[in-house]
Amino acid sequence: MGQLFNPYLPCGEYIPDGEPYVFGNRVYVYGSHDRFGAPMFCMNDYACWSAPILPAGSARRIGEWRYEGVIYRKNQDPRNRLGLRLLFAPDVAVGPDGRYYLYYAFDFMGVMGVAVADDPAGPYEYYGHVHYPDGTVWGRRKGDSFPFDPGVLVDDDGRIYLYSGFYTPVPAIVTGGRRGFDGGYMLELEPDMVTIATPEKLLFPKQGPGSFPGHEFFEASSMRKYDGKYYFVYSSRLNHELCYAVSDRPDGGFRYGGTLVSNGDVGLPGVPDERHARNYTGNTHGGMLRIDDEFYIFYHRQTNRSSYARQACAEQLRWTRDQDGTLRFEQAEMTSCGLNGGPLSGRGEYEARIACNLWSKDGTGRYDTGKPRRDLAAHPYLTQDERDGDPNACQYIANMRDGATAGYKYFDFGSGGDVTVSVTVRAHHGDGVRTDAGAHGELEFRTATSGEDGATVARIRVDADGRDWTTVHADGTLPDGVGALYAAYHGDGAADLLAFAIADRG
Repeated sequence: MGQLFNPYLPCGEYIPDGEPYVFGNRVYVYGSHDRFGAPMFCMNDYACWSAPILPAGSARRIGEWRYEGVIYRKNQDPRNRLGLRLLFAPDVAVGPDGRYYLYYAFDFMGVMGVAVADDPAGPYEYYGHVHYPDGTVWGRRKGDSFPFDPGVLVDDDGRIYLYSGFYTPVPAIVTGGRRGFDGGYMLELEPDMVTIATPEKLLFPKQGPGSFPGHEFFEASSMRKYDGKYYFVYSSRLNHELCYAVSDRPDGGFRYGGTLVSNGDVGLPGVPDERHARNYTGNTHGGMLRIDDEFYIFYHRQTNRSSYARQACAEQLRWTRDQDGTLRFEQAEMTSCGLNGGPLSGRGEYEARIACNLWSKDGTGRYDTGKPRRDLAAHPYLTQDERDGDPNACQYIANMRDGATAGYKYFDFGSGGDVTVSVTVRAHHGDGVRTDAGAHGELEFRTATSGEDGATVARIRVDADGRDWTTVHADGTLPDGVGALYAAYHGDGAADLLAFAIADRG
């Protein structure tokens, strides 16, 4: 059985906003679909991935991921026959009839669509738009909220709840002058899964009484029910984090629980704010998954110095239970081993793209403010040379300049010992320009078993002059036990980092 990494999907796949569900004996992930190199979010059609659930007692509970194909196309909706509108973050629920219902919002159009299928992997067919009993489409009445980022829950008693909301007002020219950007809303649906049964209700105000100070609702509604309690996952106004709130009922009374994950590790010890982020930040969106007594949070990271090439990641959550049965979750750390069920092997070949932390000598930055390609021109970033959808796409870390560091967590180094460390590098390209000046310096590999400073494992000389990948190596020594591995570049010019390997010296 091979190892699992973050991101958990292949190199060239960009599926953010992942909502995971167990249907039968498989996990299915539904998300939007970014197009590498595109100027906007979610330009591809919906695709689905699934993985088998492995038996209890296995080293990990989730098996290898399988591509289920495109499950719904933009132009299937009659309001989008030309395919010009984009499919934003979806959600899926099983209806009273046993069929699978896919909910989606078209970019900033303010309309919620529904598609249906007989199988969780589709194909899905257009079913209708969420509407009032008189046929008026939700979002078109004066005073309606702005339908956005659906979260759907079919409760044990058969009642159907639809959650939605967006923090930032969209220009009136787009919405037709409607209002309703006060936070997160909820309404009930009829058993047909598309007709509104009760008026919408503001559950998660973005300010004032009932808001969660410092972590107010922004977007990304996602609801789960565990052991009689309701857990609402959402993206806060900080935008780089997923938080949760908990209640004894689905329609109110929610109490703030905490942060589940940040795509900059903000909020963990030593990372008090974004100025100290361990990774480049931007929006995130995802949901929780439960397999027996194990819990996971699915989210996404940013790549390519933009907000439009996001990749799916997941982490296992640590939890405790209060006396009243409420689950309390600790904030997860971004890792390279995500769904692997434990640390990666301390010997083997690894793609550089599984870095969970990345920064320059000047720290990190946000990809969704200012002009990141200009503002972060001297920073390292994840990218690929191939076009979107190329099955041979190969992602790597570009622009490793002096002081740039890539972090990998975690490895089991076993009893340590003498090793050879190899790395595949080439001269970098910046802003689309290849340079023959090259990179001349060294890559320092160091470990840390606690904190970020640790022993140097190996120093590998880098003299990369041109377009070709070159593999260089050096001998070193690993410590005992489980720890992180960091690769830092020191020297002139800049280098791209494709892969590295660790092997025993014998």
